[in-house]
Amino acid sequence: MKNPTSNKNELSPKQREELLAALKTRFEKNLNRHKGIEWAKVRTRLEANADKLWSLSEMERTGGEPDVVGQDKKTGEYIFFDCAEQSPKGRVSFCYDHEALDSRKEHKPKNSVMDLAAAMGIELLMEEHYFALQKLGEFDTKSSSWLATPAEIRKLGGAIYGDRRYNRVFIGHNGAESYYQGRGFRGSLRV
Repeated sequence: MKNPTSNKNELSPKQREELLAALKTRFEKNLNRHKGIEWAKVRTRLEANADKLWSLSEMERTGGEPDVVGQDKKTGEYIFFDCAEQSPKGRVSFCYDHEALDSRKEHKPKNSVMDLAAAMGIELLMEEHYFALQKLGEFDTKSSSWLATPAEIRKLGGAIYGDRRYNRVFIGHNGAESYYQGRGFRGSLRV
């Protein structure tokens, strides 16, 4: 959603209003995700952070359905997670990181989740964030999502992912160079 008249990642006034309307609708439909948080305050903070609004538009564009899931009491920042029922469709079939992408000699995926997340200005969910998300609903019942992988696992060539099966949340692992049609990634953003 880059503005064609600019080299920066910014939204046109129309794109900004459409995104804010979509975020407000989702916010109001899912009040259980953000008890005690007022939309007017979230909107004010979003309007003051155009770069973060652009990142949220990228989360939305790729199927993440971002929503507020909390607020950092120290900084006042609102925390957004991708809350799509399944792993975002616009972010599937990627290996874990650039090193894994470079290691593939053939059948390379288009990108890596770490590179795409960085380009979008978001962070991958960490394992503890994934468990917190799963307390807000049932996510990844038919898909799985790459998660931020601890350095000691990545150093050995692996990467972790999460999913929900049999009414339980699981954390699994694969080689970081692997990629699957049913595995994307979920991001977080602090505004």
